[in-house]
Amino acid sequence: MGRKILLDKINVPGIKTYEVYRKEGGYASVEKALKKMTPDEVVEEVKTSGLRGRGGAGFPAGMKWSFIDKKSGKPRHLVCNADESEPGTFKDRYLMEYIPHLLIEGMITSSYALGANLSYIYIRGEYMWVYKILERAIAEAKAAGWLGKNILGSGYDLELYVQIGAGAYICGEETALIESLEGKRGNPRIKPPFPAVSGLWANPTVVNNVETIAAVPWIVNNSGADYAGIGIGRSTGTKLISASGNIKNQGVFEIDLGLSVYEFMNSDEYCGGMQTDRPLKALVPGGSSVPILPANLIYKTAAGEDRLMSYESLSDGGFATGSMLGSGGFIVYDDRACIVRNTWNFSRFYHHESCGQCTPCREGTGWLEKVLWRIENGHGREEDIELLWSIQAKIEGNTICPLGDAAAWPVAAAIRHFKDEFEYHIRFPEKIKNRDHFVAEPFEKVKHLVAKQTV
Repeated sequence: MGRKILLDKINVPGIKTYEVYRKEGGYASVEKALKKMTPDEVVEEVKTSGLRGRGGAGFPAGMKWSFIDKKSGKPRHLVCNADESEPGTFKDRYLMEYIPHLLIEGMITSSYALGANLSYIYIRGEYMWVYKILERAIAEAKAAGWLGKNILGSGYDLELYVQIGAGAYICGEETALIESLEGKRGNPRIKPPFPAVSGLWANPTVVNNVETIAAVPWIVNNSGADYAGIGIGRSTGTKLISASGNIKNQGVFEIDLGLSVYEFMNSDEYCGGMQTDRPLKALVPGGSSVPILPANLIYKTAAGEDRLMSYESLSDGGFATGSMLGSGGFIVYDDRACIVRNTWNFSRFYHHESCGQCTPCREGTGWLEKVLWRIENGHGREEDIELLWSIQAKIEGNTICPLGDAAAWPVAAAIRHFKDEFEYHIRFPEKIKNRDHFVAEPFEKVKHLVAKQTV
C-alpha cells in the first residue's frame, strides 16, 4: 500500500471548501513558512526533497527555483502551468477539481519562497468548470486572510489570479504560456533568456506544473529529507499516474516512485490487470508524446531488470528499448489495438496543435499525419515507412520547443517496435479497410503473412 501525500484527504467529505480543508490541517505550510522560515530556507527544503517537475520534463524544482534572478530588483512571479492537454493525462484536473485548496496553499508557500507578490494559475480553456472551482477557492482563501496584504502579519503580500487559456496545447510549453498570459499569440520563445531571468513581462518568473506545486506543502510541513526518503534514487517522492486503456481500473493513482510496472499494472490497488483475458500488446507510459513500448519491454528492461515506475528505469535503454515517465499518462493496449491507427491519431493531434512557428514542425507534422492516414486507410506504399522515418528524423531536435520532438518520438517508436504491422497495412490493404480489423483478427494471428510475403 503506497502512502498518500497529494491524495490523502481527497475523499474527505466537503474537502473542496475552505472550512473542511482548514480543519484537516490545510494552510499549515503557509503558517510555518511565513512565521518560522525564510524564503531561502523554503527553497532549500524543496532542493533537499529532490522534487522533480511533474509536468513531463522532470527537472529538479528546487534547482529551478534557485535560478530566479533576485539581483535585478524586478518583481518576481510564480506561474502555475495548469494547461493540462497531453492526451492520456488528467491527474492535474483531478487535483484541482477535488482538492483545490491544496494547489492554492502550494501557490502561496511557493510564491513566498520565490519572493513573488503576483502569481497566476494558467488553466486549460476546456477546464471551465475547474476554473470556477479555483476562483471560489481563491475567494475563500482571501476572505480568510491567506491572500492579499500582510498575510498573517508577516509583511508578505500576494495576489493570485486564474487565467483561462484558449485551448491551445502549445501553451503547455512555459514560454508559450507566458506569451499567452501577456495577451499575445502563444508561440514559444527562443531561450536564452530563460524565464527565471526574463519571463512574464520581462520579469524573473518560475513556471511549475500543478502536481509539482501541490507537493510543496507536504515538503514544508514535514521536511525535504522526509520527501527524499520516499521513492528510489533520484526519483524521489510520490507521483500521480493517469491510467487509461484496456485495464480494469482506470483513474488517477498516487504511487511511490520505484514501484514496479508489473505491480502497478496488475495489483488490485492500482490498475487491476487487463480488462479482459486479451493479452497485453503495448504501453504508452507517460502521455502521448513518449515512445510506445511493446509487451516484451514493459515489465523488463532490455537488460532483463524489472522495469520500475521511475524516471530512470522507464528511460533505461534510451529510445531504442525504453521510454519516459513524462506526465504520467499511462495508456494500456491489448492485442486488439492497431498501432498504426493509434500513431496516426497522435499525429493528427500534434499537426493540429503545432503553432506553425518552426518549419520542421509546421510542415513535418502535416506530412506525418498525411502518410499515416494513407497507410491506415489502405493506400500505403512500400516506401512510406522509410518516408515516415525520414520525416520524424528531420523534425526531432530542430524546433524551438519540444512539440516537434513530441510529434516525432511516437512515430519513431511505433516503426522501431511495430514495423511489421506497418508492412501488413501496406501489403494487405483489403484486410485493414474495416476499422476494427484487429478486433476479430488480432495482428499476432496474421503477422505470419508479412514474413511469408517477405520471403
